[in-house]
Amino acid sequence: MIDRVPLLLQYLEDDPDDAFTRFALASEYRKRGEQAAALQLFERLVADQPAYVGTYYHLAALYQELDRPEEARATYHAGILEAGRQADRHSESELRTALMELEIGE
Repeated sequence: MIDRVPLLLQYLEDDPDDAFTRFALASEYRKRGEQAAALQLFERLVADQPAYVGTYYHLAALYQELDRPEEARATYHAGILEAGRQADRHSESELRTALMELEIGE
């Protein structure tokens, strides 16, 4: 398997504000089981660039993996609001479904 982290770190050095690169790097860390690094990147991305809607789903899912359901719930709600502001019905629907699954599973 190709290790994408070094390449993504280089891209991030070239453009530290690029939301896609930050998201991709967090996702790679998550795949590698490096939850702390992924969590830090996802949380900073939501704080710095809240309009990047895809982050909410993955951050909330990571909170669930870390057994932090209240933070997951709050993140899904925030993502639903942001997706609604953007009229991104697809993302809003995915976030609502994930929230419902979280609540059913409790």
